[in-house]
Amino acid sequence: MGQIIDGKALSQVVKDEVKAEVPVLEAKYGRKPCLVVIIVGENPASQVYVRNKVKAAAYTGMESRLVELPADITEAALLEQIVALNNNPLVDGILVQLPLPKHIDEEKVIDTIAREKDVDGFHPGNVAGLWLGKDCIVPCTPAGIMRLIDSVGVELKGKQAVVVGRSNIVGKPVAKLLLDRHATVTIAHSRTADLGAVCRTADILVLAVGKAKLITGDMIKPGAVVIDVGMNRDEEGKLCGDVDFASAEPVASYITPVPGGVGPMTIAMLMKNTIACFLAREGK
Repeated sequence: MGQIIDGKALSQVVKDEVKAEVPVLEAKYGRKPCLVVIIVGENPASQVYVRNKVKAAAYTGMESRLVELPADITEAALLEQIVALNNNPLVDGILVQLPLPKHIDEEKVIDTIAREKDVDGFHPGNVAGLWLGKDCIVPCTPAGIMRLIDSVGVELKGKQAVVVGRSNIVGKPVAKLLLDRHATVTIAHSRTADLGAVCRTADILVLAVGKAKLITGDMIKPGAVVIDVGMNRDEEGKLCGDVDFASAEPVASYITPVPGGVGPMTIAMLMKNTIACFLAREGK
């Protein structure tokens, strides 16, 4: 029976680390780190995510601001708000909650956020930095995945890792982070031929493909560490991951649940990224 990796408990540890750091930074630099979160429109899921992010920032003691904008705001007006925040020396991190209304170009918005304030790690400069092995802000979910893996004491050097999913937000960056830790990495996806055979090679299996219960226990190598990034609804409407947890748990050595696994870590690592942006700016 696999041991559960409790992302909620680990995220609390990370937030407490940040909470301890904030007063030290304030004493040294004369101000607290500041995160600004922008939400456009009234997408219910986005509103929940944003509330959780602002709540986490408040818990750590850093400054946080929520900017709520109407769904019909023009792209130009949104970009103007971002530029103003880029130029504000008291703002360290800027996050624009995705998705955005269809009339706004998400890529243009991400490109407009100053690289040094891009707490999501989505700016092309940060993406390039990750792949070139240079200083950068690492996207929150991949950073959280690595912290989850580290929490169980698994040595990644020489291990076989399979990442199912190839998004720019999770799949590709987590594959690079695993490579940097000397794992041998295969990137698979929903169209991979004989996906089960590929997954069964994995000592570390990361699922981020967005298909409910796609991976079953017979597709998992006995003793593998399974990290489930999926957030789906099953046939009964219940929240579930990309892994069929009931059949996978007896096979894995460690496994993350959904919910309560990767999700809380994403927000916790956002707090870490805000601190990193603050230190990079104050250290100049």
